[in-house]
Amino acid sequence: MLDEDFDLAGCLAQVREQDQTAARSLVEYLYPMVIRIVRSHLPRRVLEEDLAQDIFLKMFSRFQQYKGVVPFTHWVSRIAVTTCIDQLRAQKRRPELRWSDLGETEVEMLEATMEDKSQNSPVDSIAAKELVHKMLDTLSPKDRTLMVLLDLEKRSLKEASDMTGWSENLIKVRAFRARKKLQKAFKELQQKEKQ
Repeated sequence: MLDEDFDLAGCLAQVREQDQTAARSLVEYLYPMVIRIVRSHLPRRVLEEDLAQDIFLKMFSRFQQYKGVVPFTHWVSRIAVTTCIDQLRAQKRRPELRWSDLGETEVEMLEATMEDKSQNSPVDSIAAKELVHKMLDTLSPKDRTLMVLLDLEKRSLKEASDMTGWSENLIKVRAFRARKKLQKAFKELQQKEKQ
């Protein structure tokens, strides 16, 4: 996580004075948080280092906009989440997931889920993770981000609100609708398999 002994206020003051060493220190300090956000929201076909670099470029280009109203780490995490959403939005994606899009282990995992078998092998865990991400890809970027934050990362409504800038009520409504969309997509996938 973030280094608690790091003098963030002092570093920010030095960065404002164009100190390159302080800027590097700031990136090193924030990197673990940013890369964690990127990995949890990583769009397909995008390298995590490229996306992290984009986030830091946006952070430095908007640095003068930071007024200290919210903690700096919240401000940067909001930039990171927004950048990931923008990247997801920019990708062309299929509006539906088809049975033929799944790999062999994902098909087995889905069939086991439909038959309510319990599976514990590492291969099954990887297949389940891939299936979850393929199902999440059927959602809009904002809905996908919320599902990752709330259901995969187990973040609270307050944390999700801080990271996205959305109200807690909006998050509740979007999450409810996103879960319904996932249920519908899963049922449609099950029905296509039976045909």
